[in-house]
Amino acid sequence: MSESSSFITSTRSTLPLVPLRDMVVFPHMMAPFIVGRESSVRALERSLLSNKKRIFLVAQKDPKVDDPEVGDMYEIGVVAKIVQNLKLPNGNVKVMVEGVRRARMLELRDEDGGQICDIETFDIDYPSDEKIDAYIQKVLSVFEQYAKLSHHLAFEGLVSTIKEDDPDRFTDQLAAHLVVSTSDKQSLLELLNPYERLQRLHDLLDVELEKVNIDKRINVQVKKQMEKAQKEYYLNEKIKAIHQELGRKDDKTDEYAELKEQIEECGLPKEVKEKAEQELKRLEAMPPVSAEATVSRNYIDWLVSVPWKKKSREIKDLNRAQKILDEDHYGLEKVKERILEFLAVRQLTEQTQSSIVCFVGPPGVGKSSLAKSIARATGRKFVRLSLGGVRDEAEIRGHRRTYIGAFPGQIVQMMKKAGKVNPVFLLDEIDKMSTDFRGDPSSALMEVLDPEQNNAFKDHYLDAEYDLSKVMFIATANVTHTIPGPLQDRMEMIQLTGYTLNEKLEIARDFLVPKQREKHGLSGKREIEFEDEALKVVIESYTREAGVRSLEREIAKICRKVARHIVQGDKEGKIHVSAEEVETYLGKVKFRSRKKAERSEVGVATGLAWTEAGGEILETEVGLMSGRGKLILTGKLGDVMQESARAAVSYLRSRAELLGVDPEFNQDKDLHLHVPEGAIPKDGPSAGITMATALVSAVTGVPVRKDVAMTGEITLRGKVLPVGGVKHKILAAYRADIREIILPKDNLKDLDEIPKEVRDLMEIHPVESMDEVLRLALDGDLNSLTGSEQPLDKTAAKPVETGPIAH
Repeated sequence: MSESSSFITSTRSTLPLVPLRDMVVFPHMMAPFIVGRESSVRALERSLLSNKKRIFLVAQKDPKVDDPEVGDMYEIGVVAKIVQNLKLPNGNVKVMVEGVRRARMLELRDEDGGQICDIETFDIDYPSDEKIDAYIQKVLSVFEQYAKLSHHLAFEGLVSTIKEDDPDRFTDQLAAHLVVSTSDKQSLLELLNPYERLQRLHDLLDVELEKVNIDKRINVQVKKQMEKAQKEYYLNEKIKAIHQELGRKDDKTDEYAELKEQIEECGLPKEVKEKAEQELKRLEAMPPVSAEATVSRNYIDWLVSVPWKKKSREIKDLNRAQKILDEDHYGLEKVKERILEFLAVRQLTEQTQSSIVCFVGPPGVGKSSLAKSIARATGRKFVRLSLGGVRDEAEIRGHRRTYIGAFPGQIVQMMKKAGKVNPVFLLDEIDKMSTDFRGDPSSALMEVLDPEQNNAFKDHYLDAEYDLSKVMFIATANVTHTIPGPLQDRMEMIQLTGYTLNEKLEIARDFLVPKQREKHGLSGKREIEFEDEALKVVIESYTREAGVRSLEREIAKICRKVARHIVQGDKEGKIHVSAEEVETYLGKVKFRSRKKAERSEVGVATGLAWTEAGGEILETEVGLMSGRGKLILTGKLGDVMQESARAAVSYLRSRAELLGVDPEFNQDKDLHLHVPEGAIPKDGPSAGITMATALVSAVTGVPVRKDVAMTGEITLRGKVLPVGGVKHKILAAYRADIREIILPKDNLKDLDEIPKEVRDLMEIHPVESMDEVLRLALDGDLNSLTGSEQPLDKTAAKPVETGPIAH
């Protein structure tokens, strides 16, 4: 509002100035305050010496400034009359003033240690009309609501003093009683126009009224919660008093004392102990029925129940360990040797890193039971975690406590089950883990199985470092290609190959039969005995596996039938099971033994294959017929095997002239290559030389020897490359009564894995090229294969035998 308005009259005068901190004085307002600054006291004394006792009061912008200058104070203040004053013992002066009118500070100066100010005062005479009266009533109504909700205002007493017919005085009186900030009050003071002041006052009242309503709602909610808490506290105290009267103990106090004792005794590391004690203090301060108390209690229970220092007394006697391992498992010399080496190192030093091995082999060869035997041999606890189908990373590391129903991961749970820090920990079926949107458990296992990191394994639930370095981890897998490379790198891979016929016979005689005899109550007078020939029939005709699980089931089946005959009175005394009686108990033969062909045939070669159940002989047949040069492949062959067949055909065409074959033989002939048992998928490169031999035989008309089996990958240049599964393949040839094997020269290193009794009976021909294979495999004229003028007969082509291996 402009100062030149008709309802404003201004005059100039000079008055002492007192700056105010956090306070705004309005006209017609009585305000007490204490004056303490020396300059303000001098200004106050100067005012008291005058007749009118007038003083200029103005608010400071920043109350922290002790000696304010012109820029530190607002421009508009109020001229006030000193009503009362009282000198205090400390030199301060307590005064009561009454605001008279608004004024603007023009010039400020210091005189006699006090501040004197030239001011321009404003006399406001604003006419009242119906519009102003209605607005006054509206503001008064809002102020009434505000006053009733704000308990520090007495509205009834205040209304009697308010002049409703004077807009200027009305707004100043209301503003003086409004509890708002200094800047908001100053903005009201600076408005000279009463109507504008009414509008501003109405806006402030609306805002403050909303604040008061919000505070009221919050207070009601807080009051309800406090009443509930007080009610619970009262009832709990009453229950305590009742228990004391009945002579019962305070369960909660005893529970907390027990938890504190467990924290002290379980050997927690310093950081974990501090965390547990802090959590216990929080638990004691919580109401027992609250959900958060249950979470804290479960967390403390897990911290104290997981082993931190307790460990099993390790048995380091090598002889005892050797005896236990031999009692539980037949063969498996490499694995037993590795365990004994570990124990030997433990005897020499206590500071060994976590031992992590992975047993890889087909089902039923004893991987899991071997881990139990290792625990028994070393005197450690044994725990097993099956990882088959696990696809959530939280299964390994657990969930954070923020989740409802959170638990530690399986690693920590199994450690709690073991109760010791140095168990044998079996990670079963590690190759069967998978991945989805919940994370990759195999990646979480990398920390567990890394000796450099697992001494500080961090479970999400425990949220504390846990030492796994004393654990002996043993993993098992059927295959390795599904295990991620970085995880394989952290484990020592130990291959457990399938058992030979003789090994299965020993296992059945020494382990499986006694176990089933005891299980079915066929010991003592009713003892059942199996002849070796009977066990051989069961192994060869009723099972086809690398391990002995099916063998044990078949033995158990015979025992059940014998038990029934005994109960029915059909048999008495000791019972002998002969080879002839096996079919009576087990029914018709399930598997026919694959034997070598009765005669050498054209286009039929005997190959060797590896399956998860062990080795197999695999005949490859090639037929030649009129056509347009097509290569037909049947027998459910995989992509790699089909490529090997095409490579064999290309080799045959490149060697056609040396073999005495028309190089254009395939222009009017179709080649059909078939591998029998077409329902079984087959893949891999190891049948390359077998298919090439069968193709050469079919095209040249020279038969393939029936008493020779072969395995090896072929290249376009006719080179023979090494393959895998040599032990299983040679054992398959041995079972099929084949004694000559054609093998890639680079696979000679694998012959050490073959049992000595088998190796001594086999004649191994190491080869490097396909020409050597043909010389050995074809039963006919081989002179054309030399590529030279000097003929080479069959005896010259036959390798010289040195021990079990022919060179």
